[in-house]
Amino acid sequence: MTKLFLPNTEATQQLGINLGETLAAGTVILLEGDLGAGKTTLVQGIGKGLGITDSIVSPTFTLINEYTEGRIPLYHLDLYRLEPQEVTGLNLESYWEGIEVELGIVAIEWAERMPYLPESYVKIALTDGENGTRQVEIIPFNCQLNFLHKL
Repeated sequence: MTKLFLPNTEATQQLGINLGETLAAGTVILLEGDLGAGKTTLVQGIGKGLGITDSIVSPTFTLINEYTEGRIPLYHLDLYRLEPQEVTGLNLESYWEGIEVELGIVAIEWAERMPYLPESYVKIALTDGENGTRQVEIIPFNCQLNFLHKL
């Protein structure tokens, strides 16, 4: 586990850029944190790191936004409005297994609502602090994160 202190929104986005530049297709990122903790900001940075120029917004009402013009695709999911039994019907594994979609990075906000997990993933928990600061815990499960040694 790696713990980071991020002094502002720009630092949160830069962490996302670092992730986007280094993560491989098939990586699943499970994002946890309260409203306003920086989950979408982090995903926006991942998009920038992948070379995505489209505006990345939280898919709270659409559930899934797909961005395919970057280095590899980014699939951004938001489970905030769903109950675990509703999540099961989304067949999320089709995204991290590359079934019917090109294999890419899967970033899932409110991942704690998932009733099942992929075999490997990166859990990122964000905690909002005072004056725009954040604490981030990065926990890889059955995967390697090559950029962490640079932090």
